[in-house]
Amino acid sequence: MVTKSFAPTFNITMVGKDEVKKVAENARINLTEEETEKFSKEFETILEVFNKLEEVDTENVEPAFHPIDTDSETRQDKEEETLSKEKVFQNTDNEEEGWFKGPSA
Repeated sequence: MVTKSFAPTFNITMVGKDEVKKVAENARINLTEEETEKFSKEFETILEVFNKLEEVDTENVEPAFHPIDTDSETRQDKEEETLSKEKVFQNTDNEEEGWFKGPSA
């Protein structure tokens, strides 16, 4: 049985633009000022939902893997044309000699 005392707490109410910029920098994503503002607001909305869920009483609720039954859908693999290097690297500045450039260790 899962009790509330073991549940994670999400009491964060604000995700500022500085946090968004730091996450984007770590992910090596270039964001405009408008995108940074948009993501900041979206993260706040998501955290509000988690805070709302925190209010739900789960004292006598058994954990469930899936609340509803699901069936896996599979498809046949089929060979397709791959992307050109130009297409692969078109949205990144982190390319060097035909490879993605990652952070140095």
